[in-house]
Amino acid sequence: MTELDFLRDLVVLFGASIAVVYGFNRLRLPAVVGFLVAGALLGPYGLDVVDNVARVEVFAEVGVVLLLFTIGVEFSLGQLRSLRTVAGAGLLQIGSAIVLSALAVIAFGLPLNQGVFWGFLAAMSSTAVVLKMVTERGETNSPHGRLIIGVLIVQDLAVVPMMVLTPVLGGRGEAGLLAVLWSVAKAALAVLLILVAARYLVPRLLIEVVRSRSRELFVITIILVCLGIAWLSSLAGLSLALGAFIAGLIISESEYSHQAMAEILPFRDSFNSLFFISIGMLLDLRILLAHPVLVMGLVVALVAGKMVTTAGAAVATGYSWRAAVLTGIALAQVGEFSFILAKVGKSVGLLPGESFQVFLTVSVLTLLLTPFLLQASPRLARRAEALQRLRHLLPERQTDPHGVLPRHLRDHTIIAGYGVNGRNLAQVLRETEIPFVVVDVDGEAVRQEHKKGIPIVFGDITHPQVLRRLGIQDARALVLAISDPIATRRAVTVARQLSPAIHIIARTRYLREIEDLRGTGADQVVPEEFETSIEIFSLVLQHYRMPVRVIAEKAERIRREGYALFRKGQPGLKEIVAKESDDLYVDD
Repeated sequence: MTELDFLRDLVVLFGASIAVVYGFNRLRLPAVVGFLVAGALLGPYGLDVVDNVARVEVFAEVGVVLLLFTIGVEFSLGQLRSLRTVAGAGLLQIGSAIVLSALAVIAFGLPLNQGVFWGFLAAMSSTAVVLKMVTERGETNSPHGRLIIGVLIVQDLAVVPMMVLTPVLGGRGEAGLLAVLWSVAKAALAVLLILVAARYLVPRLLIEVVRSRSRELFVITIILVCLGIAWLSSLAGLSLALGAFIAGLIISESEYSHQAMAEILPFRDSFNSLFFISIGMLLDLRILLAHPVLVMGLVVALVAGKMVTTAGAAVATGYSWRAAVLTGIALAQVGEFSFILAKVGKSVGLLPGESFQVFLTVSVLTLLLTPFLLQASPRLARRAEALQRLRHLLPERQTDPHGVLPRHLRDHTIIAGYGVNGRNLAQVLRETEIPFVVVDVDGEAVRQEHKKGIPIVFGDITHPQVLRRLGIQDARALVLAISDPIATRRAVTVARQLSPAIHIIARTRYLREIEDLRGTGADQVVPEEFETSIEIFSLVLQHYRMPVRVIAEKAERIRREGYALFRKGQPGLKEIVAKESDDLYVDD
């Protein structure tokens, strides 16, 4: 009957997932919270509907692997190299969390080795929960999104030496720096070998698979690459999730990455729900009822401590105050890798008595708080910015743009963000001799482009002081080409207050954000979703050899009518495209 019990558990869990997602969507609450609550109710400490948690954890681990694989596919090796600037912030965050936790534990009379181990547990954040929320909010390419991902990668790498040091702290391992250095070197060598082998083998393998024209073979190959590299990484002492992320990076370099993402997404979403439910099953409400003050006190202390240490590490390494605060809020929870460390620590006596179960309860509660903290993070960041502007608390240089501004700026364009859109606009303005200045929060990019003669400065466009220094009162236009929807809305509001007459053009990803941005003061909003659709039908008409003049007229009419309808809240793109399709062969 073992097989039937296993099938019954899956039916119950997926049934609960459907009910939770539907119910929490109706209540406008994050589905992640619902999965955690469902796990607490169904698990051994709740109604005990699913008593074999270990069986669920196997599928949950697959969910984490697939999640990190898709994140890696969305990245590229070039983007990963650009994240090296966050290594300092990640290391400083881990170090400060360990020191702060150790001091707090020692203050309660516990030995130093337990204090350091509690610091290991507190330093980790939840890769699965945070990346899922950040991806859903469309913030992976924002300054704080890149910082969050970079710090999480550093934390995942730090698990390797922590796993080696945990038995040493418990007095059951071989002390000495050589053991730690050997584990780190072995992990680094394994990653290098995997990257080199996959760089040359995986592309050739995918080419042969695609030539077979078999979708089944393609799906199986992608899953094999994902799980196989994750497994090989685990043999070197790395986490499965980090190995899956490396596999995703490898696939991202091929021309088949988009199809790979499409094939994996259904599996990822299915198994992901099992991961969050399995975490919820760890919540023991009896511990909460028996020690409510202790548990809630630890939750508050841990969340507040991680906010402070993470934000402080980001500010200390040169990030803007806003990006630092948003990152601190996003990473203010205990990670899933801490559960693995906690089991090892319990086995070597570092979590005696009820300490292990207290830690699990506190950890799950911090995960439950994370979606709500992320929803409130923009408001909290604005309040933190208000404190920053008090000169007696923080020096003004934190909000000023760093760099040399062109003299006598007047009737110029301010470009916020120097990604693909910002670079193209700057190139056109330079060729047409229209004065402009660029502002970006990527310090490395600012230094490199400044050497090339680009009028670019480092600064946060959401700060009034930065906009004043950029000459917003005398500027003709402000173009917001950044990938952060929250910062875009904030920048539009501040810019409109400082210069009522300036023409503001904002970039956004989705149509649903147009009304909000126009309501805050943007004159024109360019949604990537809408412009992509125009590019698609233009390519289709080119394929049918329609005259270039006709294609240009159709695109211009759809832009004109489409943006007008969006402003009025009338039927949108589908109705326009349908109308244009009917008129194609009538007008011409």
